[in-house]
Amino acid sequence: MEHKLSTGEIVFRAEHIRLAARLAIFDVSLAGTGGFVHGRLVPFSATRALVAGEHKTILEAWRPEHPCWIAVLYNGDLSRRPHLFSRRRFLQTGSIAAGVGVVLPSLAQSAEDDRALPASVAALKSLRDQAKPISIDERRARREKARELMRANKHSAILLTEGTSLNYFTGIRWWGGERLFTMVLPAKGESFYVCPAFEEGRAREQIAKSPDGNNPDVRVWQENENPYQHVAQGLRDRGIAGGTVGIEETVKFVFSDNLRKAASGATFASATPVTAGCRMIKSPHEIELMRLASKVTLAAYEATYRALKLGMTQHDVADLVERAHRQLGFEGDALVLLGEFSAFPHGSVAPQFIREGTIVLIDGGCTVEGYASDITRTFVLGKASDKMKQVFDIVHRAQSAALAAAKPGAECGSVDDAARKIVTDGGYGPDYKYFTHRLGHGMGMDGHEWPYLVRGNTKKLEPGMTTSNEPGIYIRGEFGVRLEDDMHITEGGAELFTPQSRSLEEPFGQATA
Repeated sequence: MEHKLSTGEIVFRAEHIRLAARLAIFDVSLAGTGGFVHGRLVPFSATRALVAGEHKTILEAWRPEHPCWIAVLYNGDLSRRPHLFSRRRFLQTGSIAAGVGVVLPSLAQSAEDDRALPASVAALKSLRDQAKPISIDERRARREKARELMRANKHSAILLTEGTSLNYFTGIRWWGGERLFTMVLPAKGESFYVCPAFEEGRAREQIAKSPDGNNPDVRVWQENENPYQHVAQGLRDRGIAGGTVGIEETVKFVFSDNLRKAASGATFASATPVTAGCRMIKSPHEIELMRLASKVTLAAYEATYRALKLGMTQHDVADLVERAHRQLGFEGDALVLLGEFSAFPHGSVAPQFIREGTIVLIDGGCTVEGYASDITRTFVLGKASDKMKQVFDIVHRAQSAALAAAKPGAECGSVDDAARKIVTDGGYGPDYKYFTHRLGHGMGMDGHEWPYLVRGNTKKLEPGMTTSNEPGIYIRGEFGVRLEDDMHITEGGAELFTPQSRSLEEPFGQATA
């Protein structure tokens, strides 16, 4: 049944329903009389959303010819879900209402299927078969490296809860909210787990695929019990009740605070020298996965670029980026900034449209077997102004200067200094006036992790470290230019995973026939 829009009506974008169903952000079903509007919009009045949830809402005016409001929505707390949720999702997705009803993912999938892929996107071929998962033996070697670092830092054990580090050492993807699920890895002896009793089956299912195998030490606690006492007992059983336990940096305060009370004989310290010490240095296999992730994202960007048309919104472009990644076999997304809004490094919620000769900035990435890419391309459709070209040239030279400065033994801060000098000498200084953020961040299983290329950071670069290299110049009220590629430190210097952008008007070179 066709639904006619009324002034001020709130609508869902169909792809948001698909995304939300996939990420388990919310469940929505259509009422029997509901229908799609203009092929891509679903009226809120046509949905059956049963229970409100922890979601926040931003409303945007849709195109002038449609008197409605698009719900640009995002989830308030994804800590219970193991899925990627980035600043890009903040500006693109979420829900007005969370349902505990029937999910109809086929509804949104059919909406996507109804939209023919542009030729450049349809021509992409899946690269999924090139991605090789991390093996149990690799995770076992990571644990041995962690034990070496524990001994060097006088740690008796490290404690991990849900999150990336737990996944890194075990392969376990956990979400549990306020209930403690933890793995303790001692410097000597076998690891042990503390787990809610009702979650034991789920835990053992995943632990069996970790280095701990089919006979792990799993200590369960009932809902009326104190889980922290089980951790304390595990420390006593391992003979380290009076030792130093490293707490992983993302562990919730409520967990670490209660652990201190239950295991009062132990000393608690940061596990970062151990966890980051392992994760900062990538193996050849990790480098291979990150190189593939960058290759996928760049291919998705080029296909998107060749499908762009004047008048498209930032959401239209972001949707093309997602579909291109999916055509390549992976899930990816992007933050899209158009025109003057490209001067906001992490975006704006304002409606934006592609116009001839104005900036298009795309910043996004994907994950390949858990390893991230993060790439930014800035370009125009049509002819760029002389000022745009000048700024692009400065940013391009700043990225090259950073690449040349990044080498083993160099301080992280010195790489930022090298890029910032080019920007300042080009007339866009001093300091953070126009180049408003640090040069880069470490990358791996998290899109942002150790080390950070920021002024004053004396951490020395080592072979195997991977970071973004993303200088930018942002001129409020006019435009911004950022160029971002991911790089890794080699024995002789640094290498980008992807070729640098060519120009504003031909960012990927001439299209091949």
